[in-house]
Amino acid sequence: MKSIRVLIVEDHNVVRQGLVALLNVVEGIDVVGEAADGQEAIAQIRRHKPDVTLIDLRLPRLSGVDVIERIRMESPQARFVVLTTYDGDEDIYRALKAGARAYLLKGMTSEDLIATMRAVCEGKSYIPPAVAERLAERVGAQELTPREFDVLELIVHGNSNREIAAELDVSEATVKTHVNSLLGKLGVSDRTQAATAAIQRGIVPLESLRRTKP
Repeated sequence: MKSIRVLIVEDHNVVRQGLVALLNVVEGIDVVGEAADGQEAIAQIRRHKPDVTLIDLRLPRLSGVDVIERIRMESPQARFVVLTTYDGDEDIYRALKAGARAYLLKGMTSEDLIATMRAVCEGKSYIPPAVAERLAERVGAQELTPREFDVLELIVHGNSNREIAAELDVSEATVKTHVNSLLGKLGVSDRTQAATAAIQRGIVPLESLRRTKP
């Protein structure tokens, strides 16, 4: 039987090397390459054309979702398995919408990981029950408008309504309207809860918190 050619994308060196060591001793799996950031991942995928790419979501230079989207625009048949610590419903939704065939959390067993990669190589998809439950919550939730997302991101960064109004060049009354709307859609009662929900669900990526406050 032909071996499955796998490429591993993981920015934490110890974790990446552990995955390489694990998969290299599995019969029927060949690790053909590895990458530590999103830009390198794209270059390695283009070079090696793996059967399956095992990829984390949070990567330097380019996110895992961006990598999946770009590669699948070039090669719709490309297969991705997300392996991450992030279980926010928005993270899951974005990854699967981008074209990932499976979404796994890093606490899973090596046996489940290997079985999932083999299934994906055969053209199947796999979503663990806990992940499927979070995805169902996301699918049933109301979508934030682009402007509501902008307001929420600024709330996460600690901006007041006045500061948000200045940043977006709108009135404070307009900001209040957006805030009230997004509170209802998120099912929370105040700005603090909205910021917490935004981070926990992956609506506002943690990387964005590095941005300096306006």
